[in-house]
Amino acid sequence: MSTVTPVPTDAAAHVQATAVNTIGWLSASDTMIVVPVYQRQYRWDIGGCEQLLSDVRAVSAADATDTHFIGSILSTAAGPDDADTGAHLVLIDGQQRLTTLMLLIAALQHTLRAEDPDLAAELSRVLVQSDDPARTKLRPHRAWADVFESVVHDRRGPGDEGRESRFDDNYAFFRSQIRPGEAASIWRGLQKLEHVSITLGPDANAQQTFESLNSTGEPLRDHELIHNYVLMGLTHEQQTEIENEFWLPIEEATGDQIGAFWRHYLVMLTGREVPSGGRAVYDAFRQRFPRLGVETLRTSAAQWREYAGIYGLLLDPSRTPDARIGRQFAYLATFGAGFAPLLLRLYGDHLHGRRGAEELIASLEQVQSLLLRRAIVGISTDRLVARLCRAADEGDDALVHAIARITPSDERTRVGLKYGDLPHARYVLGRLAGIDNASGLEIDHVVPVAAGDDWSPGGERRWADLSDDEQNSFRALAQTLGNLTLLEEPLADRAFDASFADKRRVYASSGIPLTADVAAVPEWTTAEIAARTARLTDIFLQVWARPAVVSIDDDNLTPILDARVRRGWPRGWQREFDYVEFRGEHWEVPDIRYLFTRIFQRLWAESPASRQAVLDFSARRGGPVYPAMAWNGQWDQIAGGDDPRYLYLGWDARYMLAAVQGVLEEAGWASEVFLKYSYIGDAMA
Repeated sequence: MSTVTPVPTDAAAHVQATAVNTIGWLSASDTMIVVPVYQRQYRWDIGGCEQLLSDVRAVSAADATDTHFIGSILSTAAGPDDADTGAHLVLIDGQQRLTTLMLLIAALQHTLRAEDPDLAAELSRVLVQSDDPARTKLRPHRAWADVFESVVHDRRGPGDEGRESRFDDNYAFFRSQIRPGEAASIWRGLQKLEHVSITLGPDANAQQTFESLNSTGEPLRDHELIHNYVLMGLTHEQQTEIENEFWLPIEEATGDQIGAFWRHYLVMLTGREVPSGGRAVYDAFRQRFPRLGVETLRTSAAQWREYAGIYGLLLDPSRTPDARIGRQFAYLATFGAGFAPLLLRLYGDHLHGRRGAEELIASLEQVQSLLLRRAIVGISTDRLVARLCRAADEGDDALVHAIARITPSDERTRVGLKYGDLPHARYVLGRLAGIDNASGLEIDHVVPVAAGDDWSPGGERRWADLSDDEQNSFRALAQTLGNLTLLEEPLADRAFDASFADKRRVYASSGIPLTADVAAVPEWTTAEIAARTARLTDIFLQVWARPAVVSIDDDNLTPILDARVRRGWPRGWQREFDYVEFRGEHWEVPDIRYLFTRIFQRLWAESPASRQAVLDFSARRGGPVYPAMAWNGQWDQIAGGDDPRYLYLGWDARYMLAAVQGVLEEAGWASEVFLKYSYIGDAMA
């Protein structure tokens, strides 16, 4: 029998963990926290601030007994080196959350200090020391402590007017979001925040504790987080119902691709790209479904289950009820799963009677033409599917036009087939030969990719007898359309690496006309390869036709709604964009900051309708246009006279991009604005 050795009681004294009310913990008279020198710089962006404020508002509106858990805050007792700060705790983990919370409280305090001095005084007890109001309860690292304190105290010195910092930006965001009459509600939500305060004793291993909190164990995947989010807060009976009627069928339909399903479903639903990795899918799900009461959940879950069933057909096209559509799904599987969101949309429309079978098949053929032609000319298909989902929402004509705009022309495709390697050769040759499923056939290179010395193109000459130029010409064309053919598996074994005279006899016995035709050629030359490529290209352009609704190529433009913030620039490079296409105009703007300013100025000046769109968007989002410069920072006046308006410029790039996208959608102009990223802009993707 095994025995358990008791842990000495003094070992537990090294770590003390207590669940506490966050505001009460910060308000305590002895709370003074310092951020040590080794901590990273504060870097929460506007998105994190939006989520925090959203959580505070949600818990404020919930039942009186509800609370919101913000995680754990890890600290250790201050040592002799911290004496000059007056701190009694040194923060090890939780700096980003705690700093952002303090900025929200400061914005709230400054908003209401004139109209509600009693509440403002209560908030001050959270922000500053009672015995020394000049010192904040949280003291960032000394390199940027003065900036933080000036924000919390709402003061700026000479020369600080144009200062840029995350503290200023996030504080300004919170100031802009607190609506008149909302202060008491936000304060109620703040008082419902809770965290686990973990305090380490002098002998505890701080680094090991930090790593255990942040790295140990397998993190939950997106679909697991979604599952927990959906079921959390339901009764046991309701959880059982949702699990059995909806979640288990979703898992059964999607199998080990359930994570990919949720990402593709959300791209389809939102018309926006959802990156993989991190918690992007889960965050997008929560944004789309912020509140899930049980009745709303049942309705939404029925849709999830339906689209999961469609996704199952994409994974196994043979189960598609209409064999013709299933054949198209099998063709599209050649190109991977990247366009699954659009296929979900199109087949969903078909199931609900909005798109007939013939219309659906025509759309699926157009998608194949788009994907194959772009592969042939060497253009990426990344970040295209969301824009096509948006087009599909507008109707069939909009979708056809959107596909045509980004499908390479016949001329470019013809050149790509003549000189380039043929992508997806088995799929292409199979369809050219009229074969529904070419998976059991082999690709044969008439001229082998690496011909041996004895290989002969016909006649008496061997490969070794050819000049270097002749050999190089054959090598350049070896992977092109004209040099490839299909063979049944037994015949492929006989033809492999055989000289052309021997191949002709093998080809003559093939049941595939596309291959048998090659047997009639007496000698295989580069001229013959080019001629066969030209003949097959004529057929190719009919099978994979381009919708004849536009006459120009796309120039690899990115719709504004699909734009994303790039990584930082290497030294010496300043241009993010080559240009911006704005409703047919050509704008020379270098980056999102300039575009942000120009878009809002243009919308304000364009017409009463676009000006109203700016006002409506700003009212709903709490900015970035305001009737007064209500705090220190960077501003631009966009209207004067009796009704002045000011555009705040101190946002981070992510917020500015989201604001540009949002206000253009509000004005109905988003579909007419495109970006052309610079070369280095693409490299920074």
